[in-house]
Amino acid sequence: MGYTISIGGKGGTGKTTVAGLVVRYLLARDMKPILVVDADPNTNLNDVLGVQIKTTLSDARERMKKDVPTGMTKDIFMQIQMEEALVEAEGFDLIAMGRPEGPGCYCAANSILSELLDKLMNHYPYLVIDNEAGMEHFSRLTQKDIDLLLLVSDPSKRGLTAACRIAEMVKDLPIRVGEQYLIVNQVRTAPSDWPDDVKKIFGGNIVTFPADPLITEYDLQGKPTFELPDDAPIVKASAAFLDEVFSQKQARLSSGVRT
Repeated sequence: MGYTISIGGKGGTGKTTVAGLVVRYLLARDMKPILVVDADPNTNLNDVLGVQIKTTLSDARERMKKDVPTGMTKDIFMQIQMEEALVEAEGFDLIAMGRPEGPGCYCAANSILSELLDKLMNHYPYLVIDNEAGMEHFSRLTQKDIDLLLLVSDPSKRGLTAACRIAEMVKDLPIRVGEQYLIVNQVRTAPSDWPDDVKKIFGGNIVTFPADPLITEYDLQGKPTFELPDDAPIVKASAAFLDEVFSQKQARLSSGVRT
């Protein structure tokens, strides 16, 4: 499996915007191809990236209950459905998980999807996963091995608390996490200090991204924030942060330390 970057946090903090900035950074440095997984039921990462989706994996799961043609196995049916759900773009492919389970048993479909998604991920050197708001997807099929975990918050107490809770929960799951950072987004004036619980959990791995009026402007105009200019404050801040992350990664690789 490739290098996995997973983004989580409270809703409304700019989590999906950060996911788009990560994809943009990787593409700009020719770190591709990338598999982008939209694991948020409120599917909108495609809007940030400026691409269209036709179907989701949850739609495929629903269709498996009633639409498998006679003579076709469920595995083959789901393989075809996954291929149809995969959106191919320049340098990256996007697949959307869609809404969570509804009434009824989805065990067979989920098992097949998990296996197919694992196989798909093995074909990409970089994976970017935008999780749903909250903590649920960290214990589902998309999260097994995370190289870089980015927990996004705004400067609010509720956002910071949610990020801390996710970080604590992840420690108790059978998931390997290489590096973990708290990104405090939409910051106008950085505080002189962070709450004690935030410092205890994240230590020095706290990064601030500035409030950028262009984000609101692009959203209102229906323009993908993926296309923000290179000199936009949030683009510059995210690039500087990721430059540091990957330079440290390269230094560890050079010294023989696993990342």
